[in-house]
Amino acid sequence: MDSEHERGHNFRSKRAIFIPIAFVAGVFIFTTAVMFLWNAILPGVIGVHAITYWQALGILALSKILFGGFHMGHGHHRSHIRQTQEMREKWMNLSVEEKEKMKKEWWNRFGHQEKPE
Repeated sequence: MDSEHERGHNFRSKRAIFIPIAFVAGVFIFTTAVMFLWNAILPGVIGVHAITYWQALGILALSKILFGGFHMGHGHHRSHIRQTQEMREKWMNLSVEEKEKMKKEWWNRFGHQEKPE
């Protein structure tokens, strides 16, 4: 029993060390990729100046703030699943007439003419 507890403790302590190192390495690699791509493509295409590593990191931070990218984990995915389940439940509670009306509205909303009967 004690050896199982020790193995679990060792695993958690290794994970506690590995995760921050992996995060820093990932940020470094991603930032370096942005810097190299920017410097290889944009100065020749649109005439902007080359950027430094820290400017590339700033661009990534700004894009995160403005666009909310880089979703880590599955929180966004769970939210989407929950919304899908809620919509399915609402759909199941509609009457046949309400469902037909909703289908016609969706058909018209996407630029189609009235759905043929």
